[in-house]
Amino acid sequence: MALLASSLAKSQRCVRAVSAVSITIMNTPIIALGPLGTPEMVIIAVLVLVLFGAKKLPTFARSLGRSMGEFRKAKDEFEAELHRSVDEVEKPAIKAPEEKRQPVSHD
Repeated sequence: MALLASSLAKSQRCVRAVSAVSITIMNTPIIALGPLGTPEMVIIAVLVLVLFGAKKLPTFARSLGRSMGEFRKAKDEFEAELHRSVDEVEKPAIKAPEEKRQPVSHD
């Protein structure tokens, strides 16, 4: 009986300790994501300059611009195809009118 009581007391302390840790973690922002301000942009620019060097930046910017252009082109093509398929589904199928044949008299 004493063993059960001590085991129960230990488990209650563990639960309290875990809940205290989880509350502390939940109240502390681990990663704060928000809009980038001027200081962050300057730090990023300096890091890019240090990592790639001044000679590689124009090449890097050119390839980034090309990839953005290709992405935009693919997005536009996808949207156009989507609109085309929606129009085909919504458009009723119009059949060509059948010609009425009239009997021809052979006089």
